[in-house]
Amino acid sequence: MASLRGDSNVTAVAGATAENTAGGDGVFGESKGGKGTGVHGVSAAGFGLLGESTTGRGVVARSDSDYGLRAASRASAGIRGSSEEGRGVEGWAKKGEGVMGLTETGNGVWGQTDGTGIGVLGTSKGGDGVTGISQADKGNGVHGVSDKGFGVLGESKSGRGVVANSDTDYGLRAASRTSAGIRGSSVEGRGVEGWATKAEGVVGFSTGGNGVWGEADGAGTGVVGTSKSGIGVYGKGGRLAGFFEGDVEVTGDLRMMNADCAEDFDIAGPTAAEPGTVMVLDAAGALTVSMQAYDRRVAGVISGAGNYKPGIVLDKQHSGGNRQAVALMGKVYCKVDTQFGAVEAGDLLTTSPTMGHAMKTDDPMKAFGAVIGKALKPLAEGQGLIPILIALQ
Repeated sequence: MASLRGDSNVTAVAGATAENTAGGDGVFGESKGGKGTGVHGVSAAGFGLLGESTTGRGVVARSDSDYGLRAASRASAGIRGSSEEGRGVEGWAKKGEGVMGLTETGNGVWGQTDGTGIGVLGTSKGGDGVTGISQADKGNGVHGVSDKGFGVLGESKSGRGVVANSDTDYGLRAASRTSAGIRGSSVEGRGVEGWATKAEGVVGFSTGGNGVWGEADGAGTGVVGTSKSGIGVYGKGGRLAGFFEGDVEVTGDLRMMNADCAEDFDIAGPTAAEPGTVMVLDAAGALTVSMQAYDRRVAGVISGAGNYKPGIVLDKQHSGGNRQAVALMGKVYCKVDTQFGAVEAGDLLTTSPTMGHAMKTDDPMKAFGAVIGKALKPLAEGQGLIPILIALQ
């Protein structure tokens, strides 16, 4: 039997009432059993326990070693706090977490605002404002969602707004369907800065656009490449390694790794001439293969034979016709026929009766205006390719 029992069948009348006019407890409930309840309130549809105060706390719950207050519900919130002007729920702790949310399948902590406030605001005087940890394989430490505002906003007056670290994956990955994946802006510093110890500082990939785009609206440089000990700018392409629209200014040397200075010419006929072939002008101004000795129409040698490739190609044009690079200056491999005389290094060469081949000059009067260049290596007999120094005269 209960020590105290009160009954009432009137809604406005309490079943039991206790009052203390001296300032003490109105009702004090104590249980000395192992798991008994000091005060137990039960209601079918109302409040199981209601605490009200005009200036003090409505309900105070304390415990030395267990939860100060534990509330549970099967289908609704375990605890609901509401306030018209203050905080809905406030957690305070000296050493542990102020508020901690745990869930098996839902969100650990959910923050939502219907107005212009922040869904979740984390501040710290000496530590992290917000720390999100996920121990699942693909769970998110922090997940921020917004229809029109920022999904996650990080702000700092003197530190970093957001820091993202990972041991084996991207430190930060951002994706957008129609806008930039990442946009960095700064009034006085760099918009985006990439720094790496062993790999590239910044890498740009694109399947249909530009890998890296640099543009300056003022007097700055669109793209600047510098290196203390390596190459400032390196370009490699399937069609062109580099393309410049406008003037190019170079303050140092231009070092061409290939040999000759060539120029594109229209070649008569649909078939391309072999590299090393001696070419002459035809009546229409195109080039054709040489076929007679001491031909003063000689124009040069088709570039690209042997180890010598053109270092500079002039008058490069997109054309539906047959155009080839012809060496006009520098070193080039040339077809030579020795049946008109063995060739020694330093000999002057001219056109020969053999199609597309040069020969040693033996008549200075005939050679005037028909010299191709000088042999750089000898050819004792037969036909072959030898390097020559182009010197049309």
